[in-house]
Amino acid sequence: MSKFLSLPSLSLALTVALGGGPTQAATVPPASFGTNVRDLSITAAEVEAAQKAWGKALIEISETFERKGQAAATRLATKVLDTAYAYDAGGVLFKPTLASGPQSFRMTKAGALAYFVGGDKAYPNDPGFALRGWKQFSYENAGVLIDGNSAITMGKVHLIDKNGEAVSVDKTWGFRKNPSGVIRIFLHHSSLPYQPAKPTT
Repeated sequence: MSKFLSLPSLSLALTVALGGGPTQAATVPPASFGTNVRDLSITAAEVEAAQKAWGKALIEISETFERKGQAAATRLATKVLDTAYAYDAGGVLFKPTLASGPQSFRMTKAGALAYFVGGDKAYPNDPGFALRGWKQFSYENAGVLIDGNSAITMGKVHLIDKNGEAVSVDKTWGFRKNPSGVIRIFLHHSSLPYQPAKPTT
């Protein structure tokens, strides 16, 4: 006789071992949760939509600057930060591409706004990354990790400006879905790709 139990035999053995008999192995009816349960899990499609929306917003800020000037671009950038980033829900870890020294890591919305549109005396080295005439945006995800209501992406972002010049950056985003079901960015880390030194001859 085999020393392994089949699934029906195993179920019967566990029932008896726990003090029940064969007739007590009744199925438990599933719990009824009603209509108040909300699934706040993030899907891959929602993550991709959030990435596309970020790129679209960047281009809109650039075009607004060209048509209406810096004040209008600043108003739009402020709206983007309020709606796309999680500054109202515990803060954002923001490390932009072209920042250095003590201002490499921006822990406030003011720091992020300065990076996008400049004009802040507290950040004199920020000319406004979003004001560079961007016309095209695309991204390549090297990997996406989804865990419940949050997701982290890592990959490359490609941008082309009005002169046809292209730039690519390494970017990591963290997304979280809030209780209202809206996805917000809580992590934004960007850097230029590493360029190894050419060997000397």
